[in-house]
Amino acid sequence: MKKMLKEFKAFAMRGNVLDMAVGVIIAGAFGKIVTSLVNDIFMPFIGLLTGGTNVSKMFFLLGKAPEGVEITSLEQATELGIATMNYGVFIQTIIDFILVALCIFFVVKLFNKMAPKKPAAPAKDPRKCPYCFSVIDDKATRCPHCTSELKQ
Repeated sequence: MKKMLKEFKAFAMRGNVLDMAVGVIIAGAFGKIVTSLVNDIFMPFIGLLTGGTNVSKMFFLLGKAPEGVEITSLEQATELGIATMNYGVFIQTIIDFILVALCIFFVVKLFNKMAPKKPAAPAKDPRKCPYCFSVIDDKATRCPHCTSELKQ
């Protein structure tokens, strides 16, 4: 049992696990920020474009309402136990996903720009003819300048 606890401690304290834990925590906080951005900033504008409708409250009734009752809101349908297809929430979730993906794209792009550049491999010295010292192709068997035969 002690050996297993020791192995677990070694596993949990490795840098990769701690980095991943920090990443998950930051991602959770970032997700809340993006959700607020969608719900509080973008969705009101989309609501204006749809004539003042709250997009997240858009739904289709899948069941029938009792006779004489007109269902006008999602809450009313839920209270009556009528099944609904909440496509407005789906639209909001798609917008949320697109914004998260866009933000991650920009963060990765920024980090790639800030990352130290790897030096390019040094260019190979060009092959020169041992007789006239002109630059020749690596595959040449004869110098195109002085027509000397070349050793491979």
